[in-house]
Amino acid sequence: MALLHLEKVGVRFGERVALDAVDLEVAEQEIVCVLGPSGSGKSTLLRVVAGLQHTDSGRVLLAGQDQSGVPTHRRGVGLMFQDHQLFPQRDVAGNVAFGLRMRGTGRAETARKVADLLDLVGLPGAQRRSVAALSGGEQQRVALARALAPQPRLLMLDEPLGQLDRSLRERLVVELRDLFGRLGTTVLAVTHDQGEAFALADRVVVMRDGRIAQAGTPLEVWQRPASEFVARFLGFDNVVEATVSGDRADTAWGRIPVPPGSRQGACRLLVRPAGVRPVPEAEGLPCTVTGRTFRGDHVVLMLRPADGPVLEAACGLHGAPETGDRVGVEFDVADVVVLDSAAAGHG
Repeated sequence: MALLHLEKVGVRFGERVALDAVDLEVAEQEIVCVLGPSGSGKSTLLRVVAGLQHTDSGRVLLAGQDQSGVPTHRRGVGLMFQDHQLFPQRDVAGNVAFGLRMRGTGRAETARKVADLLDLVGLPGAQRRSVAALSGGEQQRVALARALAPQPRLLMLDEPLGQLDRSLRERLVVELRDLFGRLGTTVLAVTHDQGEAFALADRVVVMRDGRIAQAGTPLEVWQRPASEFVARFLGFDNVVEATVSGDRADTAWGRIPVPPGSRQGACRLLVRPAGVRPVPEAEGLPCTVTGRTFRGDHVVLMLRPADGPVLEAACGLHGAPETGDRVGVEFDVADVVVLDSAAAGHG
C-alpha cells in the first residue's frame, strides 16, 4: 500500500486553479521529486500534504488514513524548507532536539539521538556550535537532522538545496540519496532544479498548471518526454512539426528516422542534441555553425539549416567544427522522440 495517496486533490486561489484534480501515490521508502516551473502547483501540493494548505476537493491519505482535519503536528511528517528556518537563538543541539522535546523525549535519550543524527549528517560533535556561525551547507545539514529527529514517516523537502552553490548541491544530493536509502526514509521533494531531481529521485513528477504532465523514473522522463512542454522544460529545444509515415518522419529538417512502432501521422518530433550528428556537408542536411559553447566534457553547437528551426547538437571535444563552418547533419534514431500531435503541445 502507498504511504501517501492523493485522490483528485484540488486547490483554488480565487479564480486561479493551483491544483487540478491531482492523483499521486508515494510508496514506502520511495523518493519522489516534483518538478515544474514557477506557478505549476508543486509547492502547493507539498503544503497540502503537510496540512498547511486547505483543499477545495479530494483527499489526502497517509498510510490509508484520511488526513482531513488532522493538524500538521499530528500527521507524522517532517518538513525542511529552502531557508532552513533554524532558530538563531539556539545552538545546533537545541535546533536538532526541537521535535524530540515537543514529543516529551527524555534528556538523556534526546542527547543520544542528537549526537547520532549529527554523525549521520556529517557534523559530529557540533552540538554547542552557534547556527549563525555555520556555513550554508552546514545549516542545511542541521535542518535535515532536525527534520529527521522525530523519525517522520514522510519527509518533505521544499527546494532543499536551492540556496547552495552548484558544487555543494551536487555533493549533498549524492549524500542525501545514500542517507535516505540507509534510513529507509520516504521522501517527497519539490525542486525546480532538474539535475537535483534526477540525481535524488526514484521517480520524477513534472507539473504544469496544477496538473501532472508526466511521471516516471528519471530515465523514462529524460529519454521519453511525454509532450513538447516536458521536452522544453527539460531543456530540449530541437522540436519540430512532423508527419510520420512508416519508419520516417517528414520535417522541415528533411526525412528523419523514427523509432519502430511510432504513432503514424501528424505529430511534434523531438531530436535530443546527442542525436544531431555533424557529418561532411554533402552527406547530410546542410547547415552553418552559428554558435559553439564549451560544456566541460562536450561542445554544444548551434546549427542553422537553410529551412526550419535552428538545431542544437552535442558533440565530443575532439574535431568539433568551429563557428562559421559548413557541415551536414545526420539524425540518430536512438535520440528521436515522437511527441504529442501537431495541434497540441503549444502554450
